[in-house]
Amino acid sequence: LVVEHKPEVIAIADHVVDLGPGAGTAGGSVCFEGTVEGLRAGGTITGRHFDDRAALKDTVRKPTGTLEIRGASTHNLRGVDVDIPLGVLVVVTGVAGSGKSSLVHGSIPAGAGVVSIDQSAIRGSRRSNPATYTGLLEPIRKAFAKANGVKPALFSANSEGACPTCNGAGVVYTDLAMMAGVATTCEECEGKRFQASVLEYRLGGRDISEVLAMPVAEAEEFFGSGEARTPAAHAVLGRLADVGLGYLTLGQPLTTLSGGERQRLKLATHMAEKGGVYVLDEPTAGLHLADVEQLLGLLDRLVDSGKSVIVVEHHQAVMAHADWIIDLGPGAGHDGGRIVFEGTPADLVAARSTLTGEHLADYVGN
Repeated sequence: LVVEHKPEVIAIADHVVDLGPGAGTAGGSVCFEGTVEGLRAGGTITGRHFDDRAALKDTVRKPTGTLEIRGASTHNLRGVDVDIPLGVLVVVTGVAGSGKSSLVHGSIPAGAGVVSIDQSAIRGSRRSNPATYTGLLEPIRKAFAKANGVKPALFSANSEGACPTCNGAGVVYTDLAMMAGVATTCEECEGKRFQASVLEYRLGGRDISEVLAMPVAEAEEFFGSGEARTPAAHAVLGRLADVGLGYLTLGQPLTTLSGGERQRLKLATHMAEKGGVYVLDEPTAGLHLADVEQLLGLLDRLVDSGKSVIVVEHHQAVMAHADWIIDLGPGAGHDGGRIVFEGTPADLVAARSTLTGEHLADYVGN
């Protein structure tokens, strides 16, 4: 039983179960069950995007400078010298274990204005959620406080507004000594995390627990206009929607997010910074076929806004969309650690001189 987005894996399945139709509150039901041929004809989002192929770009951007790496020897790298072009979308690729992450994370000189965004766990307890992590809760609390003439601390489940029974956790943890502990929904606040008196205060007809239960897409609309209009909150929500997290609820515990979701949450947070170089590690991880196109649009917008974007990636659609490719290999481990190609995706496809080149050529149909 394999949980997977990649069409190559879905294509060899004997039986496909497709969930949806959307994500978050728009998902949760089986919308197709059957063969791969049936999926293609089924009309679900997965079926419609199953044969998507990204084309090579007609023109690539011109670099505005270079980031020099000299004598890189982290892990299996063999004294690699490379100039990474800046001001463009660079994809670093190669087979698993070829040295991609070692080159990008271990060898880029410190102080180059680099913002590195990986899939590692986000620092924060089970009380943390997208609203607290992104700083979104701050303008929301202030908006509630202003609308009701009370202080902002009441609208934090980690502060004065917390339910006294569960201390704002929404659940009560019971330690069972020899067995794993259990969490039960707090009977006092019914999992809403706040004191009953706090829930009487409203903004745009909603209380704070109802706002934290909203998906990002709904909250973006809510804080965009009308009585609840809050530009500072709306800007953060716009960035979360941009990275494909429109389905996440604002109060969802960070401990429940996947690696890909964590990376996109970090990216949304860093997008407000004035960093010069963004390094992303497999941003397509956990992304549905339909979401890859949205990610490519986001990467384009980042580069067009003056950022340099370096992506470590296996996904052919991202490679095809690159301005410049650095391919490591030729193999993995001891057989890797060297640069086997540098140039545009079109040149890589035309040369077919590496494993990546061959697979990319097959993907774009050349």
